[in-house]
Amino acid sequence: MTEKLEGIEKRYKELTLLLSDPDVISDREQWQKYAKEHSDYEEVMQLYGEYKKLISDIEGCEEIIKSGEDEELSQLAKADLEELKEKRGELETKIKKLLLPADPDDNKNVIIEIRAGAGGDEAGLFGAVLQRMYTRYAERMRWKCEQLSINETDLGGIKESVFMISGKGAFSMLKYESGVHRVQRVPQTESQGRIHTSTVTVAVLPEVKDVDVEINEKDLKIDYYRSSGAGGQHVNKTESAVRITHIPTGIVVECQNERSQIKNRESAMQVLKARLYDHYRSLQESEYAENRRMQVGTGDRSERIRTYNYPQGRVTDHRIGMTLYSLDAFLDGDIGEMIDALREADQTARLKNEN
Repeated sequence: MTEKLEGIEKRYKELTLLLSDPDVISDREQWQKYAKEHSDYEEVMQLYGEYKKLISDIEGCEEIIKSGEDEELSQLAKADLEELKEKRGELETKIKKLLLPADPDDNKNVIIEIRAGAGGDEAGLFGAVLQRMYTRYAERMRWKCEQLSINETDLGGIKESVFMISGKGAFSMLKYESGVHRVQRVPQTESQGRIHTSTVTVAVLPEVKDVDVEINEKDLKIDYYRSSGAGGQHVNKTESAVRITHIPTGIVVECQNERSQIKNRESAMQVLKARLYDHYRSLQESEYAENRRMQVGTGDRSERIRTYNYPQGRVTDHRIGMTLYSLDAFLDGDIGEMIDALREADQTARLKNEN
């Protein structure tokens, strides 16, 4: 760890000098590249500074104890040494987590797909609740939301919704939301007050640029058809909806949110690229593929990552065993505490695997 930190410190100092170099300053693209790299190292360099001071303090205490010249001072040094060693352990863990290999997709925007699972109309209604939860969270983070495609139900729920959230670190924060979300509540469609269980599947994909995935036009089957859904003036009047099938993989994407056929085609291609990127990455990384299968599943009640229980006002994440009794605030987008806990658990697990 120390060797790696020394290498980072050397590079950090080089970058500090480069950022004040007139030749670099005059080249905006180069300066931005160095500035981002410099910024990426700031947190670990701050902790490394604290770590070096801590090591120095530990060595100072050990020297006092070893000398044995002053018994009272030695006793104080022994007490300090125990506390300093405990802090060292905590600081080493923090630094090791920062040194874990970063997910190359973490800084990308995200495409979120929400689909009603088991539970009929009630699942569709809760799907709309989840979409609002994510858009409200995005507002708190000052991220931008854009609807790419939506297929609504007559009751105001969603059969399927695809939308993009754009903002720094969006994928790093939201990638843990992939999976089956279970809701337990008295449905709006139920008059007898019985609690029903429904499920909604959520898939979180990193936005993909042209350089990330290559699509051969010959591999695509593109169909145009009339939009369908719960109302809307343009529904069933023009062939603006687009369905794109990627023949080699069988992946199908549909978009009918816009009145313009061109815009729907652009949105569909955007979603197709994200799905293909995720598909090929899954094939390359068997561990990731298995994780993906377990998270997203089929929408069955038994395959869940989180439960939203309305009668008890609680939300429970089953992966980390965390329960919050603030369901209303959570569904209003206050999901930061849960996301932080999931990220911490993921880092801890990865650190254990590294060791």
